[in-house]
Amino acid sequence: MDIATTPTNPEGNPELADAATMPKEPPVIRREDYKPYPWLLPETRLHFDLGVEATTVAATLKVERNPDAEPSGELFLNGDSLKADSVRVDGEASDDWRMEGADLIVSLPGAKHTVEITTTIQPDKNTALMGLYASNGMLCTQCEAEGFRRITFFPDRPDVLSTYSVRMQGAKDQFPILLCNGNKTETGDLEDGRHFAEWHDPWPKPSYLFALVAGDLVAHSGPFTTQSGREVECNIWVRAEDIDRTDHALKSLHQSMKWDEETFGREYDLDLYNIVAVSDFNMGAMENKGLNVFNTKYVLADPDTATDDDFDAVEGVIAHEYFHNWSGNRITCRDWFQLSLKEGFTVLRDQLFSQDMRGEAVKRIEDVRILRAAQFPEDAGPLAHPIRPDSYREISNFYTATVYNKGAEVIRMMRSMAGEERFRKGTDLYFDRHDGEAATCEDFISAIEEGAELQLAQFRRWYRQAGTPRISVSQQNTARGFTLTLSQTIPDTPGQTNKGPMPIPLRIAVHCGETGSLGEEQLIVLKEAEETFELPLTGPDPIVSINRGFTAPVIIERAMSREALAFLAARDNDPFARYEAMQELSVGHLVAAASGELDEEERATGKRVIADAFRAIIADEELDDAMRGELMILPSETYLFEAMASSSPAGPPSGERKADPGAIHAEREQLKTTLGTVLKRELEGLYARAEAVPFDDPAGRGARKVKAQALALLAASDPEKAAGMAARQFDSAGNMTDRQGAMMVLAGLKAPEREERLAAFYDRFKGNDLVIDKWFTLQALSLHDDVINQVKALAEHPDFTMNNPNRVRSLYMAFAGNPKGFHDASGEGYRMIADVILALDPINPQTAARFVSPLGKWRRIEPGRAALMKAELERIAKADNLSRDTFEQVSRSLDG
Repeated sequence: MDIATTPTNPEGNPELADAATMPKEPPVIRREDYKPYPWLLPETRLHFDLGVEATTVAATLKVERNPDAEPSGELFLNGDSLKADSVRVDGEASDDWRMEGADLIVSLPGAKHTVEITTTIQPDKNTALMGLYASNGMLCTQCEAEGFRRITFFPDRPDVLSTYSVRMQGAKDQFPILLCNGNKTETGDLEDGRHFAEWHDPWPKPSYLFALVAGDLVAHSGPFTTQSGREVECNIWVRAEDIDRTDHALKSLHQSMKWDEETFGREYDLDLYNIVAVSDFNMGAMENKGLNVFNTKYVLADPDTATDDDFDAVEGVIAHEYFHNWSGNRITCRDWFQLSLKEGFTVLRDQLFSQDMRGEAVKRIEDVRILRAAQFPEDAGPLAHPIRPDSYREISNFYTATVYNKGAEVIRMMRSMAGEERFRKGTDLYFDRHDGEAATCEDFISAIEEGAELQLAQFRRWYRQAGTPRISVSQQNTARGFTLTLSQTIPDTPGQTNKGPMPIPLRIAVHCGETGSLGEEQLIVLKEAEETFELPLTGPDPIVSINRGFTAPVIIERAMSREALAFLAARDNDPFARYEAMQELSVGHLVAAASGELDEEERATGKRVIADAFRAIIADEELDDAMRGELMILPSETYLFEAMASSSPAGPPSGERKADPGAIHAEREQLKTTLGTVLKRELEGLYARAEAVPFDDPAGRGARKVKAQALALLAASDPEKAAGMAARQFDSAGNMTDRQGAMMVLAGLKAPEREERLAAFYDRFKGNDLVIDKWFTLQALSLHDDVINQVKALAEHPDFTMNNPNRVRSLYMAFAGNPKGFHDASGEGYRMIADVILALDPINPQTAARFVSPLGKWRRIEPGRAALMKAELERIAKADNLSRDTFEQVSRSLDG
């Protein structure tokens, strides 16, 4: 189909009803305008009469005046695409209410009232997947951030906490399982083949944590006994055909519960913990109290259908949502500007959990790679914002890498400065002080400040200043020893200039290049715009290892020779610093080469030094393969784009350099070819050794990683031979990691093996949505010369649909992350993504808006491509009835 002209259904899509009357520029919501809600809601009762085509919702709200807020004689209730079937106050039908836009306002003269509202919604028409919607015959909800207002009229804001009692009833054959938050209190059969279930959640929660699921599901169950001896029933609910792929999810849940008790002292507080896997879901998962709703991608895993990375993702996301029970549910956000209060802290908690499960060194590298791929570009572009924003038009657009990943790094810095023991005292104080409250980022900082005995007045700038600090490093030998001078600058970002210096903790060690001795590590904190630190000198030729373990989310700018970087890459005793030196070595060469700053001799020398470093890594018997695999990963083209766009040209005149994706791609491919050619013998030996390691061997995971890296480099130098190797690997693979690794290489080659294995992959897994998503992604990410036409053809495939976010992301988000195809000089890649945004926005605005960011990089790219990208943004901006989500992202991308 031609996605640019896909017909939509205005009558059936509730999102379009609001879009038709939406102002061209949605209002700006500002943090400084926060006021407490004038009413308290101590109790909420909900009655659902369930149906896929029509569901009736009867809400009973117990309200009383809030003594800590400005009084109001009106109850303001948010709505979205709703109409009230009836409104009753204190048991009597009321006509003293009105609609203002989508919201309902009820006049209430007294101090306490009972308000009853009945609405009817159409779950099967809800393609936005917010509120109550249908997914493969099942009903489920997604209410964060503002989805509850699509179910019933309500004060849909995170600081309004209420206890919920819910009765659900519906056809027993269609909805045999009825789930909600909290504990189940009663079930029973009704007339006409219907049944009911009643649930009560004793813990006050905001409406965004409400959840309901009704469908034909089965559970993989296993109890967990808490540290106080209570038994919790744990269930992973899935379709019957998926039950065999839930072992890892249940194991991950039990490990998470145990770890949180031991590491943060947090025990689970209900009798039930339910997880439901849903095929249609905008996000990864949702931490609704006692009833987590998950994208199937983060629940289902077995070796035949899931890669090693998929297993890690399931473990990490299961943990993340469980940890939210305390850092997000028991203590929630006062307003959405405080989103990083729960998300940044919980990301840190899931990172610490995963590194305890799988090893700190590799996990830390993986987390930093994600930060640099997603958050650093955000900080450098038109969508830059602090981890605690000051304003927004659509809150869904602030579920960003800045709020989540940078938010985690900021809290990790507090932990580094305090030490683990004192940091734990700070978090204990936070949990004890604010349990049951809607808190702020300031509340968290104050608790850490007091509990961990830190001075964090200046540190608060990390919460209000956007941008990635850049640290310039210079060193000097003196009569007394060795000095290191550090200076920090924080680039201007939209709406923010002249920023103050921030405390930046840096783990550092000074090594001796002449003797090879490794110095002791120490923690220094850069607080001023420029500071000089006197450090112990271990001998002549000092080599500085800085930001070890990536203690701060900053960019280090230092003039370091290739020889010094090669020394650190081969010898540093900090795994991250070793990885960083290897990355720096490659980035420096590739950016300079892509910028035309190296002559042929210099280019040859740079490649030789990198090849020598790779050879040392392959030969290092002290490395395990998991770490070896990390060291062998070249910087991504996205990372090189950012490095090129963020640096200044060598020599006068100085100024901002624009990234050239074509040159970056060409230089990176040439380096891969050189490495594959020069290291052919070493790579083939590494591949053969790794291939012999059994799947279930503890070393097997690392072996599969280095095997994939070796095959990719060999394919760059000898595509024909690599095609045969990849085909044999695919044919003999007994697991998805090896199968996908082979297909990643084959997908980019012009070889008969490519089409044969793509067909075999599809035939084997057709009907398995998650694996077919991989099939789409492998082709959309490939380096094949005809990738644009291949993506167009895949959009016509019978298995492709614009209505499932996973499927849309598997094809088009993958393509937007493919520099070769997306940045094609013709602009066809940009046009394709713009067409997707326009077609998807009426169907699912939240998903559509996430496609805008790749186009928003136009200011940092060479002029020809920049003009093409900007033109596509302007075309989107002219479209009628853009959603708030997409409008905000496009306007900021053009104006920022």
